Amino acid sequence: MLSFNQLTLRRGARVLIQDATLQIHAGQRVGLVGRNGTGKTSLFALMQYELAPDLGGFSRPRDWAVATVAQETPALPVPALEFVLDGDAELRELESALSRAESSAELDVQRIADLHERLYQIDAYTARARAATLLDGLGFEQQTHERPVAEFSGGWRVRLNLARALMCRSDLLLLDEPTNHLDLDAVLWMQNWLVAYKGTLVVISHDREFLDAVCTHTLHLHGERLTLYTGHYSAFERLRSERLAQQVSTRAAQERQVAHLQKFVDRFRAQATKARQAQSRVKMIERIQMVAPVVADNEFTFAFRKPLKMPSPLIRMNKVSVGYGGRPHLSGIHLGIEPGERVGLLGPNGAGKSTFVKLIAGRLQALSGQVVAHPDLVVGYFDQHQLEQLDPAASPILHFKRLDPQAREQDLRDYLGAFNFRGDRAYEAIEPFSGGEKARLALALVVYPRPNLLLLDEPTNHLDLDMRQALELALNDYAGAVVLVSHDRHLIGSVCDRLWRVAEHAVQPFDGDLDDYSRWLSERGQRARSAMRAAAETFASPAPAVAADLGASTALTRDEVKRLRDALRKTEARQKRIEELLRRLDQQLADPALYADSADPAQPARLMKEQAELRDELAAVEETWLETAGLLETQGA
Repeated sequence: MLSFNQLTLRRGARVLIQDATLQIHAGQRVGLVGRNGTGKTSLFALMQYELAPDLGGFSRPRDWAVATVAQETPALPVPALEFVLDGDAELRELESALSRAESSAELDVQRIADLHERLYQIDAYTARARAATLLDGLGFEQQTHERPVAEFSGGWRVRLNLARALMCRSDLLLLDEPTNHLDLDAVLWMQNWLVAYKGTLVVISHDREFLDAVCTHTLHLHGERLTLYTGHYSAFERLRSERLAQQVSTRAAQERQVAHLQKFVDRFRAQATKARQAQSRVKMIERIQMVAPVVADNEFTFAFRKPLKMPSPLIRMNKVSVGYGGRPHLSGIHLGIEPGERVGLLGPNGAGKSTFVKLIAGRLQALSGQVVAHPDLVVGYFDQHQLEQLDPAASPILHFKRLDPQAREQDLRDYLGAFNFRGDRAYEAIEPFSGGEKARLALALVVYPRPNLLLLDEPTNHLDLDMRQALELALNDYAGAVVLVSHDRHLIGSVCDRLWRVAEHAVQPFDGDLDDYSRWLSERGQRARSAMRAAAETFASPAPAVAADLGASTALTRDEVKRLRDALRKTEARQKRIEELLRRLDQQLADPALYADSADPAQPARLMKEQAELRDELAAVEETWLETAGLLETQGA
């Protein structure tokens, strides 16, 4: 277990944690929560022995394997799948040892047998399939598994680091904001993966739905105090509220009692006949152990100014296709947005959510179809890279002077004060500001022109729970329309009354809520796994039987190897046929004439459904290929 014994932790002169005593037991899944800047990341460094306590002690079992997500990924030429496999250090060590043993001049048969036995024990023969499953769950398409790490962007490299950490067969898993670079589909997949994790998990997250689904305990860092609560985040909030209410009540009762005793002392201390009784009450006051007063958090709230005009409809799209380089990425869009609507966009990364938002914002022009925006439409667009557009050397007030040179400085100061940039803070360069403060400034800039349509693409990435709640309240009070892309299910569920799914080159309304969407994703995953099993039976893959025999034998027979090769050839042939069918479908769906054909308006939907089914089948076939090829590779065949 993780043991904290009267622990005090400082960074410089600042005390982060004081006199903490608690234990986290093996198998518990703990959510570490607290405001930004309270010391959560420093506590992670302590758990990895990168920091030492200033007082007291921290310990964990010496033989525990610890996995955490690396902060940076160098531009490596290594394929993504191999990079993820490197997360299992013992697997790689055994593979190297086996290679040396088999190439040695003096062949040690017993050593080779022992290494194969250990590889079997750690389930090494399915390692490639497990790594591919991790990549698939985190949103990597099958054809990207062999791409070099260097070819991926920063956000995708973060996902590779996460997959590598999950690949490690760890006893302790430390995750710091793991959902920040994931779409909702990947968050739901990882949530299910972590629930099945057998080790001890400590996760920092500001996503309350994620914490509720994953965690069995909540570790709260507040006011230099570290407190462990049983239950997920919602249970923690209820229990803490009850404790605070009880603390307030107890403190008030103690203050009344002390006031009553003090009143007697003040009245009779000077009288000889009452002096002994007065002295007795003084001692009673001294013996009362006062409960600490409750220091309320400085709750932050803000509001969006009312739009100047509210035209209807705000925007209409009719048979619209949009994409890049003249090639449609989304097609057949037939939707509209009315004043006051709250739309949440669902779908995996890369499906086109940001492309669709850029179409609405006017940053991308339609390739075909008609987009009709009302002349009085005013769009406020917060994209997922909005913070990169801020000038680190400029102050908040200077950002607004550049945006509106004619504005009075006092008016700008009043506006910034509403977003909690008060006093000298409004005149300081923003470079040392926290991510949450920069996100708040970026949002203030976006809504300054009083938009009647607000487009928010992942606005919560740098916000803590309190700031997310403030954003939620502001959006619910906002009079204009909202289109929201976010992996924060609580924010989507609290704000949005309509859901649109962006996937398979289309944007369509989703009939249901987020729970329905989660169930739909789970059922789709089950269908894909069923297809994989059916494909394995179709190709008569002997992999399961062979894997079962590997514990007793270090090599396959010639007939078994021949059967594996035959199965591999059949799998490759089927894979090529599916890829060719998908290529033809892609060409059909990219043809604008398809959507202009009034004779059969349902044809695009049929083709998209066929495309989705073929993709599921292709994923299953590729999974079978990986397992079969992996077995042949272990035999050197």
